[in-house]
Amino acid sequence: METYNQRDINTVQSSRHQDDFRDTALGLVSTASFPAIVGTADMMLKSAGVHLVGYEKIGSGHCTAIVRGGIADVRLAVESGVQTAEQFGQLISSLVIPRPYPNLDVVLPITNRLSKFLDEGSYSRLSNLAIGLVETRGFPAMVGACDAMLKAADVQLSAYEKIGAGLCTAIIRGSVANVAVAVEAGMYEAERIGELNAVMVIPRPLGELEQTLPVASCWIEERQPLKLPINIKEQVAEIEVMRLPDLAKLPAKVTEEIWNDE
Repeated sequence: METYNQRDINTVQSSRHQDDFRDTALGLVSTASFPAIVGTADMMLKSAGVHLVGYEKIGSGHCTAIVRGGIADVRLAVESGVQTAEQFGQLISSLVIPRPYPNLDVVLPITNRLSKFLDEGSYSRLSNLAIGLVETRGFPAMVGACDAMLKAADVQLSAYEKIGAGLCTAIIRGSVANVAVAVEAGMYEAERIGELNAVMVIPRPLGELEQTLPVASCWIEERQPLKLPINIKEQVAEIEVMRLPDLAKLPAKVTEEIWNDE
């Protein structure tokens, strides 16, 4: 029987996803901070039936969320993303391309990046927890904010992200209440040390959003395969089968009892 290794399985899954994206639309929304683009991507996923391909960071704090899906869904998602980015005051630009030419898919990171997130052999211990993001201008301010957040509430530092122009984002995970308290403490500490640029709290992140966020290697665990014994050294004793008698053929003894009323 022919066997496939994990790389072959991921390649097949990636090609299937690329086939699913044929005759679909491409949507892009760009913001000026990483917390803003994560919040924008979260709103895009929750407002329409689209798939989040990932983010593209080109420096100077510019981040772009890339989604794929049906034309109507992508238009609705981009519209929701633009409104969300405008509320944050971080919108730079947006774009919708119905049925992009195949050459775009080959060169630009708008579909092939999906294969990076298809590895089912590992998982994060921080999944299904609320997300908090605190972005500062300057690394010392971010480190101070991380320290204040970890001391203020029961949260875990998941990772950090750099997007250029001196902008650094600390990403924490925990319950919604703990993340909210921690982000508030991190804001005050970042402002005391340096410059606070943006913050974001996402209570219930979707699976696709989690897959696009960086996670430190200490939180990644490899799924261990189930190991079954191949050679049994101890001989298993045979169990003797006991046949039960046929109750229908057994004579039934009826005991008569005589009652004397006298």
